[in-house]
Amino acid sequence: MKTIIKLVLVSILVFFTNCKSETKNESSAAASPATTEEVADSDRQGQAFLKDDEGKPTVLHIAIGSKDHSTLVAAVQAAQLENALVNAGPLMVFAPTNEAFEALPAGTVEDLLKPENKGKLAFILKHHVTPGNYDKEFLKKFKSLGQASNENVPVEVKGDDVYVGGAKIIASVPAGNGIVHVVDKVILPNN
Repeated sequence: MKTIIKLVLVSILVFFTNCKSETKNESSAAASPATTEEVADSDRQGQAFLKDDEGKPTVLHIAIGSKDHSTLVAAVQAAQLENALVNAGPLMVFAPTNEAFEALPAGTVEDLLKPENKGKLAFILKHHVTPGNYDKEFLKKFKSLGQASNENVPVEVKGDDVYVGGAKIIASVPAGNGIVHVVDKVILPNN
């Protein structure tokens, strides 16, 4: 009788072990074929590249969705800062418009977008980001802000207008991980 019980237990164990390994093999076989699109996008990984139709858009996705910020988006992509702009935050992004980039000296944007200037571009873009989530009215209480570039920018109030680093806030858009303040000028760091 003991031999029959042992035989039944071993048979059950072998059955479940085989089922488990077949499931693993089937799921890994289904997951292993890489499409051309996956291979091409292998360097574009991280939270910024996940699709989320349910959450409130991040500061990055607000910029991507704005026709007035295509130059900023191109710069963020060239500096590979997409993942930093989708983190939990909260983040305040002072987003220069395309017109603000066009006001820079001729050739500046093109030069910054070159791969060899990636570090310099990233530093300038970080100079447009502050930890926090403050609306325009609350920003009037500040004299300066500490930017992600590790430099400070002055905050000035002129009537109802607020200027950060010399750039005027012309609109504000709340985001899932902070706020985007649209500005009329590129905020250049001191260094």
